[in-house]
Amino acid sequence: MGDTLEFNEIYQEVKGSWNDGRLRFSKQNVVYKSSKTGKVDSIPAGELNMAQWRRVCLGHGIKLGTSTGHIYKYDGFRDTDFEKISEFFKTNYKVELAEKDMCVKGWNWGTAKFSGPLLSFDINDNTAFEIPLSNVSQCATGKNEVTLEFHQNDDTEVSLMEVRFYVPPSQSDERQDPVEAFAQNVLSKADVIQATGDAVCIFKELQCLTPRGRYDIRIYPTFLHLHGKTFDYKIPYTTVLRLFLLPHKDQRQMFFVISLDPPIKQGQTRYHFLILLFSKEEDINLTLNMSEEDVERRFEGKLSKNMSGSLYEMVSRVMKALVNRKITVPGNFQGHSGAQCITCSYKASSGLLYPLERGFIYVHKPPVHLRFEEISCVNFARGTTTTRSFDFEIETKQGNQYTFSSIEREEYGKLFDFVNAKKLNIKNRGFKEGMKGKIDEYSDSDDDQHDAYLERMKAEGKIREEGNDSDDSDGGSDESFNPGEEDDDIAEEYDSNASASDSSDEGSESEDESAKKKKAKKAKVVKEKKEKKPRKEKKQKDTGGPKRPMSAYMLWLNSSRERIKADNPGISITEISKKAGEMWRQLGKDEKEEWETKAGEAKRQYDKLKKEYKESGGGSTSSSKKESKKGGKREEKKRKSTGGDKDRERGGNDSFKSREFIETSEESSSDSDHKSSSKRKKKESEDEEEEEAVSTPASSEEESD
Repeated sequence: MGDTLEFNEIYQEVKGSWNDGRLRFSKQNVVYKSSKTGKVDSIPAGELNMAQWRRVCLGHGIKLGTSTGHIYKYDGFRDTDFEKISEFFKTNYKVELAEKDMCVKGWNWGTAKFSGPLLSFDINDNTAFEIPLSNVSQCATGKNEVTLEFHQNDDTEVSLMEVRFYVPPSQSDERQDPVEAFAQNVLSKADVIQATGDAVCIFKELQCLTPRGRYDIRIYPTFLHLHGKTFDYKIPYTTVLRLFLLPHKDQRQMFFVISLDPPIKQGQTRYHFLILLFSKEEDINLTLNMSEEDVERRFEGKLSKNMSGSLYEMVSRVMKALVNRKITVPGNFQGHSGAQCITCSYKASSGLLYPLERGFIYVHKPPVHLRFEEISCVNFARGTTTTRSFDFEIETKQGNQYTFSSIEREEYGKLFDFVNAKKLNIKNRGFKEGMKGKIDEYSDSDDDQHDAYLERMKAEGKIREEGNDSDDSDGGSDESFNPGEEDDDIAEEYDSNASASDSSDEGSESEDESAKKKKAKKAKVVKEKKEKKPRKEKKQKDTGGPKRPMSAYMLWLNSSRERIKADNPGISITEISKKAGEMWRQLGKDEKEEWETKAGEAKRQYDKLKKEYKESGGGSTSSSKKESKKGGKREEKKRKSTGGDKDRERGGNDSFKSREFIETSEESSSDSDHKSSSKRKKKESEDEEEEEAVSTPASSEEESD
């Protein structure tokens, strides 16, 4: 067995939502990394004192306990993983992986046990369910009951709102109320924000970009309180994922970004990031509302009672000490202008994109943070409006795409080198010239002269400049235009230079040539019309013949339809058919035989009537009329097609008629009117013949087909 065990697609339950990630057991520690947030849980091997193997909804799960009182649960293991994990725990952690069964009886009467951060409800020493007390948002007491309310998670389809426990009165200890004792145990570990005591420090009137406005920020030991003119927000430090300190492009302002999970809510709006904007020139003298001994004991030299400096430095320093997370700043990336960010647009607003050491962050509307490990690939795309800019597209492994547009083309070389150095997958890498060697070949290069995308943009700029010069010159484009050398005359009509050639001042000579050219073009387009194949005539129904017999199923359905309607009131026609099909399949062989006998009798009766009908000559007259009608229609179609071809050969182009043609055509209008009236009469006579053909029954040959 190796030194480590790794498992993918291991799930951790977070407020009713399953977040997947990767779990690794090593000799030194147990590490779990969430794929959604990137948050890492690290459990030192020396602190592990309990391990349980349980059957859960997602296969099998492990429950780990530490000597510090923390509980960790990971689900998604297979049944075959038990042996190797159990052996690994015995060898490296000296902890036995015990199998623990869950109670699935569904009883609601049992024993409530408080073990660290969990409230477990046990029935006969088997756990029925467990409630992480950190998920409790409120605890209310009644006469004999305790009500627990929970934090809500937007990622879950169904959320648990509250649970009520009935606590019977205790006979042994009358001095302490069991309901109050139960509530105190819950509140001691619950995530209930209570603004008791004074704030550690207060920052007045800070400019906040999201949520927008000016807020007083009050720093408490366990949470952050934003107090504004309209809204108040209380943010527990446990919900803070990351802290960012980002310089503005103008080098006079600073962004301080706080990443939150779960986000703060205002109605239907969710704020995943808290963004503060500071001026570098603004200073402050800060005094903490604590004694020097308490400050030293609590923050271990990270803070002092009296501090002074820039406002953004004081806020970031206090937040870092209370949240106990490091502050992320931009790395060694420098853009074309020397700034550590790139100006771009995301969706409808303009903002700044910061390439970090382990990801990208965009501020400020809407804020976006993308870690390198969740990025599938990046793409450098052509700008939609102008070639002076390009788009930077990022695709994540979850299938989401983020497009940062309107980036100046001078930033392309720096951004490409940064992406290449971070070994991100570039989607259009194949368009880069000389990309035959290793990737390291381009990782530290600042020279972008071999870049295909940049070369293409320069070439397009030259083409545009040449086009502008050719438009300003008089007759420059007409000299190179030679209609005799062009084979594809039709495409020249839609050429981009056609307008320039038409506007030349060559006189009537060029106009005559263009007129001749148009006539030649039209003659080429005309093709001989192929004779269409006659359509297959639809088989006409013989209305005078005997009616076909019903099948056994249809006979049974007609007799059972009313009974099905009575048994199922309000049933639709389609549902009757479905129900009848199910009932017919469930009928026994004897019952079906009765209806098949009736169907056989009906078939024999039909064959007898059909034979008599054929002997009497039914349906024989319609076939002869139908054949004559077909022949007449074919001849008429041939005459029309040949006449139309002759007219086209004589007329050439019918789309344009000169004044002389219109005057001469008035003389022949009377002839055409006469022809159209004769065609109308002919059509009426054909319609009468069709009516007669429909009234007479079809021939016996068609019926047999």
